[in-house]
Amino acid sequence: MKITDVRTFVVGNPPPSFGGRYFVFVKLVTDGGVEGLGEVYCLPFHPRVVVAMIEDLAGRYLVGQDPTRIESLWRRVYSAGYGQRPDLSVAGILSGLEMACWDILGKETGKPVHALLGGRVHERLRSYTYLYPGEGETADFYHDAERSAERAAEYVRQGFTAIKFDPAGPYSAFDPRMPDQESLARSEQFCRLIRAAVGGGADLLFGTHGQFTPAGALRLARRLEPYDPLWLEEPTPPEMPEQMALVARGTTIPVAAGERLATKYEFARLLDAGAAAILQPNLGRVGGLLEAKKIAGLAEARYAQVAPHLYCGPVVGAANIQLAATLPNFLILESIQTWGGFHAELLKTPIRWQEGYVLVPDAPGLGVELDEAVALAHPYEGEELHLDMAQDPVPWRPAE
Repeated sequence: MKITDVRTFVVGNPPPSFGGRYFVFVKLVTDGGVEGLGEVYCLPFHPRVVVAMIEDLAGRYLVGQDPTRIESLWRRVYSAGYGQRPDLSVAGILSGLEMACWDILGKETGKPVHALLGGRVHERLRSYTYLYPGEGETADFYHDAERSAERAAEYVRQGFTAIKFDPAGPYSAFDPRMPDQESLARSEQFCRLIRAAVGGGADLLFGTHGQFTPAGALRLARRLEPYDPLWLEEPTPPEMPEQMALVARGTTIPVAAGERLATKYEFARLLDAGAAAILQPNLGRVGGLLEAKKIAGLAEARYAQVAPHLYCGPVVGAANIQLAATLPNFLILESIQTWGGFHAELLKTPIRWQEGYVLVPDAPGLGVELDEAVALAHPYEGEELHLDMAQDPVPWRPAE
């Protein structure tokens, strides 16, 4: 069996665009007509550049090769151009290609990927969602603590047992910084009102985006500790886990991190520093399924748990499910609400969510198939990247 073709789909995510502005899917085709699906997450280039990078790497290292030799293919792509280090662009493309190889392997053997990664441990997977605005609401929702608390209660009534929110203010290219008084007061208000709204019926997941210095993150954490969040997410930038470890040692809130890291090497450094108790690899960036399985093994040996990150499309979501089903140290899975809307439209068989849990599929491969007609009908025509940071320093603001 040989890979004979690579195809890409850059799909614009229509409003409300939960999960990002666009998704980049890749499909590998074998000489026997078997197709494998993958997804590349959040490279720092426009997707037309990403497509050229995918085609180049796949043409050099995958076309003409056996897709079941995943470890060999991984090492060759990882080492491309005398790199052999955790480069986010190479790792993101490698993730999508590796994911597609696993999809092919599963279809060839007639087994779901989770059966090939050690077998399932979990029949269903506890999931959480961000607090997203309801129909007709504007982005002002994200700054409204009272409405967010109401929305959290709505999600809990649907069956969610954990809710994530990130009221700590903007993140910029000039971070880390000290939180201002407005951010501290707003963050505490969000936690207080949401805890009151959900009681003990749900965990609070406090999201940040590496905005703060260790000292600033600890000031914030002290304001949040009375409300017992399950985690404080990426309180400092990802580049210096030794500094994030100062936060982990100084607060009772578990630190979660990893969405901006790639490969076992960066996660090993995170764990060795004692910087996080909860790891959040994104399967479309970290290096793929097998690499994430290795990372989970490193975490298991240190009693750390894994909560796969997702702010992208449903193919990464499907890969997260396959991985999480096999992990003894799985904690919780990120969902885009209940996997409806455009995420469901993109798949011929949508991801199944039921009463707070994602159900693990038994279909061969990743368990999903892209509806290419829907994908092609929604090309991305913008110029913005999947995610952006503020391009100027964030000014200090007093508490209201």
